[in-house]
Amino acid sequence: QVHLVESGGDSVQAGSSLRLSCRASGSIASSGCMGWFRGFGGKGGEAVATIVSDGTIIYTDSAKDRFVISTDDAKNTLYLQMNSLKPEDSGSYYCAVRSGPVYAGGSRANCQYRFAYSDWGQGTQVTVSS
Repeated sequence: QVHLVESGGDSVQAGSSLRLSCRASGSIASSGCMGWFRGFGGKGGEAVATIVSDGTIIYTDSAKDRFVISTDDAKNTLYLQMNSLKPEDSGSYYCAVRSGPVYAGGSRANCQYRFAYSDWGQGTQVTVSS
């Protein structure tokens, strides 16, 4: 398991950009899944962007063409670049990591589901005003 700390959340105007960072206490290079979730009152919620260990990246429809998820393995950090922000992007953003492999017990975990993840950050707030 790893300890995750998010940063980068802020209050901005619509059309602005933000970059969220998620620093891990250890290596995340071999994580089965890594992702950013937008929660409403708790962890989990909607998977905004996820990376599977095979390199597959999935964005929610609202994030496509505006957000970019990336990692820097040397810095043990996961990023979410958020561009052209809209008021509906507001919320608490949580990073999450599945420390184990994406395949377990003969089945493949679905990295879009919060239950696939073992470790969560504390969240960072994004507020977008019109």
